Amino acid sequence: MRYADLAGQQVSVVGLGTWQFGSRGWGWGRDFGPADANAIVARALALGVNLFDTAEVYAAGESERVLGAALRAAPASGHEPFIATKVWPTRVLARQVRAAAARSLARLGVERVGLYQVHWPNPLAPIGPVMAGMRTLLDEGRIGAVGVSNFSLARLKRAEAALGSPVISNQVSYSLLHRDPERELVSFAQTVGRTVIAYSPLAQGLLSGRYGPDGARPGGYRRANRLFATGNLRRASPVLDALVQVAAAHGATPAQVALAWVLRQPGVIVISGAKSVRHMEENAAAADITLRADEVAGLEEAAAAFRPVLGLRALAARLLNR
Repeated sequence: MRYADLAGQQVSVVGLGTWQFGSRGWGWGRDFGPADANAIVARALALGVNLFDTAEVYAAGESERVLGAALRAAPASGHEPFIATKVWPTRVLARQVRAAAARSLARLGVERVGLYQVHWPNPLAPIGPVMAGMRTLLDEGRIGAVGVSNFSLARLKRAEAALGSPVISNQVSYSLLHRDPERELVSFAQTVGRTVIAYSPLAQGLLSGRYGPDGARPGGYRRANRLFATGNLRRASPVLDALVQVAAAHGATPAQVALAWVLRQPGVIVISGAKSVRHMEENAAAADITLRADEVAGLEEAAAAFRPVLGLRALAARLLNR
C-alpha cells in the first residue's frame, strides 16, 4: 500500500468509502450486513488501508455506527484508523456544526476524527459561521483537520479564508468519465500542498465492467444515475473495452485499472466502496499498479469520446458546483 500525507498523518492512497454500510439502496440487509462490514474493515486494516470515509447523512447516521462498531471489533493490525466524516450543509450556524460533530463522534464511538468535511456547499448560507464551528472543533481537538466536499476552487478559497487556516482537502467526484476536477482543483492541490479525495472513482461501478447493455442490470441507487441508462451504457462500451485491454496486460481487473488511472496524479487519493472482502482486496491492490504513458493516453482518448445523456439532477449538480 502507498501512503500520502493528510493532516500530518500518513493515510493510504486507497480508502474505504462506507456509504453502503447501513444503506438499503446499496443492498444492506439483502446482499450484505454487519458481519460483512466487520470483515471488510478488518481486511482493509490488515492490507494497510487506514482511511475510512463516512458521513452523518449516510443511512441517517447508521453508516457511522456500523463503521465505529467494525473498527472496534477489528483485530490489532498496526495501522491506526484515520476516520473522515462529513457535516450536512443545512448546518449553517457554528453551534449546529458543533452539535452535528458531537453526534457523529458519539455514533462512531470515538472522541476525535482525523478529518471533518462540509459535505456540500450551501449557496443560500454564508460559509463563515460554518467555519467558525469548525475552528472551535479544531481548537478543542475534536477534529484533526477541516475539509470540504463538492466545492469549486472559488468556494474552497472562501472557506479557507473564513477558517483562517488550511482547508486540507476537497472530496469530489473524479473518475475517467468525470474529469472536471482536472480543470482547477487537482493543479491547485498539487501547487499548494492540499489533497483531492476522489469519490466515485469507478463512476458508481460503471467502470468495473460489470454493467453494460448486455450485462448486469443496475439496482438500488444506480437506477437514479443516468450513466446506467441503456443508451449511456452503449456509449461507454469503448471505454470499458479499453479498460479490459489494459487490465489484461497487467493481470488486473478493469476496476483496478480505473482506480490506478486516478491514482497516477500526485495529490490525489481515492475512496471506493466495498460490499465484500474480495472487493476490498481488489481496491487495495490497485495502489500497486503503474500505468504506462501510452496506456493512460489510450484510456483518455476513449473516455474523451464518451458523450453521456445526462438527466436534470446531474446537470443541476454540475451547475451548483460552479
